[in-house]
Amino acid sequence: MALQRLFNPAHISAGFIAPLVGYTSSAAIIYQAAHSVGATDAQISSWFWALGIGMGLSTLGLSWFYKQPILTAWSTPGAAILVTSLSGVSMSEAIGGFVFCSVLITLVGLSGWFDRLMSYLPKSIAAAMLAGVLLPFAMHMLIALESEMALVLGMILAYFVSRIIWPRLAVMVTLILGMVLAGTQDLIIWQDVSLVFTTPIWTTPEWSLTSAIGVAIPLFIVTMTSQNVPGLVILRSHGYQAPAAPLITWTGITGVILAPFGGFAFNLAAIMAAICMGKEVDKDPKQCYRASIWASFFLVATGLFAGSLTGLFNSLPSALVITIAGLALLGTIAASLSTALAEEAHRIPAVVTLVTTASGMALWGIGSAFWGLVLGLLALVAQHFLTPSKA
Repeated sequence: MALQRLFNPAHISAGFIAPLVGYTSSAAIIYQAAHSVGATDAQISSWFWALGIGMGLSTLGLSWFYKQPILTAWSTPGAAILVTSLSGVSMSEAIGGFVFCSVLITLVGLSGWFDRLMSYLPKSIAAAMLAGVLLPFAMHMLIALESEMALVLGMILAYFVSRIIWPRLAVMVTLILGMVLAGTQDLIIWQDVSLVFTTPIWTTPEWSLTSAIGVAIPLFIVTMTSQNVPGLVILRSHGYQAPAAPLITWTGITGVILAPFGGFAFNLAAIMAAICMGKEVDKDPKQCYRASIWASFFLVATGLFAGSLTGLFNSLPSALVITIAGLALLGTIAASLSTALAEEAHRIPAVVTLVTTASGMALWGIGSAFWGLVLGLLALVAQHFLTPSKA
């Protein structure tokens, strides 16, 4: 029984799919960011080493300690900002900016204000923002039908049939069938997958006002608003109550330690965490943390074998990755929409939040998740003050 629980196929598949989706969805952005600062191939591999090791060990530690599916991730919108903000900045100054950003995240965690802020956020607005973050994954899955109809349609049919026959193994069965279908259609283009350990490269941080203002502060803002807020919302929406302060603090400390090797920013994961939650992973929510433990092992592997796994992940067709992500998140999307629209008085503000977040808009480098919250809360406040009171 203990071995069956330890090697639960549903836990293993969720733990594998979460890093797969996270890695393939934004690794290219990190390549661009590293190239913009003039990083060599060895330094780029070091960046991925630091990110994989940092995400894996922090996920393992936090999930094991709290017995909850707590995953950490690199800051994808942060990486996007770095593509432009690192132009003209030396590698040492960039690393200095990374360290400063992580120090700010650590201080926010130690202050405890993030917990207090999140306690005032209405559940309907939080759930609507979460649904808006996840909804594009399901939409992209349908768009992928245009280019790879046989593959995507086959995976969708396999998922819904599997949910009836093997509900807890539906995602794993769908992934395996998807890889078989992709192979028979010659969509898998195998690249170099020889296992070679990645060597981390230390870069001594250099402090400058330019990197603090142009790199660290924008990176800090988008990481907190566009990443940590959705990350905490996904935990709360599934009933997990791990205190935010230590979670944020440890992501900051992880960044401080690994920034000199290229770990630019760490935060609570939303998309990857959502994949490791839900009834498809385990009917008992208290056991879902085992999926994140498996995810931590795969994340560490992406760091140790950064160069090799890049080739492996890049071998898979994008339609396969997009589809498996969309299918794995359907349950969480449905639950989020149910919570967002449950209270009639909050429905319009919740829809404003949902639409804004799902739009993908970005103003001043800050992503749509933050603006979805802002506009949704403004709509809620306006509705409260403008609605005539009943005598």
